[in-house]
Amino acid sequence: MKYLALTLPALVLSAPMVVAQANHGMDHSDMPMGDTQMADAVHAKAIVNSIGDGTANVSHGPIPKIGWPAMTMDLDLAPDAQMMGDVSAGDSVTLMLIKSADGMYTIGAIMPE
Repeated sequence: MKYLALTLPALVLSAPMVVAQANHGMDHSDMPMGDTQMADAVHAKAIVNSIGDGTANVSHGPIPKIGWPAMTMDLDLAPDAQMMGDVSAGDSVTLMLIKSADGMYTIGAIMPE
């Protein structure tokens, strides 16, 4: 019983860390996206080459989940894209890509590494 009393609080306190790791450290709780967009979201590591009005040029490795090879490309930023910290050219980031209504992927969130 003593073991259970010590283990249960540890499990409860570690649950947020497990959820954060499953989401690549991104907190999705306040993102204004529908359930379908969240279910279809893809996370990828990338290097930001530049960020402009409504777009970002990034270099990323292969993204097998959506069949993309490694490449450098321009990606649109969703109108409500979340910048989770300061991001500038040369930064390593995790991107959350969401599929828009036209079937194209856009950046829903960017989080610095």
